Amino acid sequence: MALRTLASRKTLAAAALGGARPPAAARGLATFVLPDLTYDYGALEPAISGEIMHLHHQKHHATYVANYNKALEQLDAAVIKGDASAVVQLQSVIKFNGGGHVNHSIFWKNLKPISEGGGEPPHEKLGWAIDEDFGSFEALVKKMNAEGAALQGSGWVWLALDKEVKKLRVETTANQDPLVTKGANLVPLLGIDVWEHAYYLQYKNVRPDYLSNIWKVMNWKYAGEVYENAAA
Repeated sequence: MALRTLASRKTLAAAALGGARPPAAARGLATFVLPDLTYDYGALEPAISGEIMHLHHQKHHATYVANYNKALEQLDAAVIKGDASAVVQLQSVIKFNGGGHVNHSIFWKNLKPISEGGGEPPHEKLGWAIDEDFGSFEALVKKMNAEGAALQGSGWVWLALDKEVKKLRVETTANQDPLVTKGANLVPLLGIDVWEHAYYLQYKNVRPDYLSNIWKVMNWKYAGEVYENAAA
């Protein structure tokens, strides 16, 4: 009933415009864009090569954004037509590409050149929370590396704040599932992409080496700011 009502309203609106569908922006549809990086593609070397960063950002992330926008357009059209089957079918496409956009937008912020403080361990509140919940910073890194290496196929390993219990947690998600799929109470502080496109050109199939080296360019300042805002 809700779908039929929404579709009827949009159909009437289209009829009022002479039957033509206005542009997405005019219909109030959000259009997502590829975010700019705050550092050059080669700035994370030798931990992550400039070639990988360029392909990862300009090809992979850009594709998720394009497909996400396309799927939202298709969803809008399906709702207008009252095509419930198409609406359901599009959910997996939206989850995959929307998740890819969300996850990568966090990932770029989690990285920082060594010359700008990348790799410096967390301090103050986040550092204290890591010691309390994992025993030490080194224990956290070991746990995330182990879970990232053990993740079958493609996915992500996350350091998250559980807002309900005020504790840090390590979580993994498959494919491009965003962390919110594990619970709305989880706030992503940092995520590591363990899809092969994130490391294969440089590390081949040795994912553990990639996981060991990425900590050299981790932006703990950003993670600390997210933690303090979420924990307040």
